[in-house]
Amino acid sequence: MTVVISMLRGVNVGGHNKIKMDALRALYVSLKFDNVATFIQSGNVVFRTKERELGKVGKRIGDGIEKSFGFRPEVILRTVEEMRGVIARNPFAARKDVEPNKLLVWFLAAEPDAEARTKALAVKADPEELHIIGREVFIYFVHGMARPKLSMPAVERALKVSGTGRNWNSVQKLLAMAEKLEV
Repeated sequence: MTVVISMLRGVNVGGHNKIKMDALRALYVSLKFDNVATFIQSGNVVFRTKERELGKVGKRIGDGIEKSFGFRPEVILRTVEEMRGVIARNPFAARKDVEPNKLLVWFLAAEPDAEARTKALAVKADPEELHIIGREVFIYFVHGMARPKLSMPAVERALKVSGTGRNWNSVQKLLAMAEKLEV
């Protein structure tokens, strides 16, 4: 069975697209996923599935949420191996000054092309630092995420690919949860 990390975009943010985590777990169980566990209130779900094609898994989840809750969030999926790769590719890993709660990984639905990557990197980011590696955007918010200078909507428009962000602590916790499901 494949262990999958599912991250939903825009769930329980600012009072919109509300889903209680027990209801979300129940939905994933009804979709025939096993060992379903959620993490915090922002639509993070770890589970096991017999389905190997993640595109089909994402569609089932999106369809299920739309039918059950009346909206369709972007569903971003990563396997355990893919999440390990995200952690291994962290461009800030060797720096002692980087605080994990100020490091965001923006998980993209697809890998942007070279032109889109160039345009996204041209978006004014200072003092934030931005790196695009594969299907992830790593952003370090030097002064925290509350009042960033970097415009994530501008970056996303340039990339022409939607995504969802998780701070570094959440990334590590999701991987740890997923690794516990590996057999």
